[in-house]
Amino acid sequence: MTRPCATKVLVIGYVWPEPRSSAASGHVMQILETFQRQGWDITFSSPAGPGEHKADLASLGIREVAIELNNSSFDAFITELAPDIVLFDQFMMEEQFGWRVEKHCPNALRVLETSDLQSLRHARHQRLKERLKANTDQDDFSELFRPALREEFERMADTDMAKREVAALYRCDLNLMISEVEIELLVEQFGLPRDLLHWCPLMIDPPATAHRAFAQRAHFLSIGNFRHAPNWDAVLWMKTTLWPLIRQRLPDAQLHVYGAYTPPKATALHNAAQGFHVMNWAEDALQVMSEARICLAPLRFGAGIKGKLIDAMLCGTPSVTTPVGAEAMHGPHAWPGAVESSASALADAAVQLYQDESRWQAAQATGDALLAERYQQAIHGPALIEKLQFCRQHLQTRRNNNFTGSMLRHHLHKSTQYMAQWIEAKNQRS
Repeated sequence: MTRPCATKVLVIGYVWPEPRSSAASGHVMQILETFQRQGWDITFSSPAGPGEHKADLASLGIREVAIELNNSSFDAFITELAPDIVLFDQFMMEEQFGWRVEKHCPNALRVLETSDLQSLRHARHQRLKERLKANTDQDDFSELFRPALREEFERMADTDMAKREVAALYRCDLNLMISEVEIELLVEQFGLPRDLLHWCPLMIDPPATAHRAFAQRAHFLSIGNFRHAPNWDAVLWMKTTLWPLIRQRLPDAQLHVYGAYTPPKATALHNAAQGFHVMNWAEDALQVMSEARICLAPLRFGAGIKGKLIDAMLCGTPSVTTPVGAEAMHGPHAWPGAVESSASALADAAVQLYQDESRWQAAQATGDALLAERYQQAIHGPALIEKLQFCRQHLQTRRNNNFTGSMLRHHLHKSTQYMAQWIEAKNQRS
């Protein structure tokens, strides 16, 4: 009796995964692990060079293949591989390779993994820049966190990035969304069919060991890839405004700032006398998180959900963040720490949590409950597999019902194809 062939999956990554450097890469790894649990045959490809902290996918049984932009060698590669599912990691990869996938593997299910809605993040960044330029008040940013979805849409709708990103969502057979807020924005304001979107948050296995106790911890911690603009902005706000307010009340307090790819402008902020320590990359993010008493994440803009705050819950570390930091992360449930909109309120909450053991313990228990309620791999992993299998079984019907996506593929992919072929021919002549 012959065994059925394993489902073949090709992942086209914007970068090679670095799960210890970014939440986006961590989410990609969780998706890959979900596929592996099914016994699927996985190939990961990327046109990017390997980063400093690249995961060793080959050791996990995942094939690694380097690919090139604007090069027909990809056509031969994907034709030979003949994947059943192609997962684009970020919409730019769908723009670059979508037409090639459609041409050479028309029956492959095309899936976009968004990580976060980049056009939303960029629009919020622009709004923060305008706010900083217009007003020197560095404390209260409440108005940044209050816009309704309609206002978010109006700021995004005329941007090139939103048009490109939403078009890519339409062109795919399914889109993995990490944030329920972004799903509502896309459905209610941009008009995307809800059936094109699948909620797939970070997928976590429960902690295997008990958390460190209050008395076994010390100091504050902030962590995040310095190449991610929201993280760098948060570090600057802590340095100039938030951390001085905390140190006024806790003169011996220390803040340890960890992040991958630490630039000189970040190391220049290190000041031991102020208790502000820039620690570079953490070899084990969960270990340093477990040793901290409070996680600080004063994000003034961003999108998606925040891996650092999931890590804090995993480690039993209460967190203090903003509404944009907590967005789409806790639903109707309480936050495991505090959510505030001004530097003074964030500092008050951080100091209270740092000193009040009973409040701290309650926040830790809230984090445990939240992980179990919303982020279990045992729930979201099977739901993802079920959705992918359903989409494959009804692929032609889904495509027939998505005329807008078909129209966008026709127009963009033709222009992209001709541009790619022109670039390839130009490169061959030079």
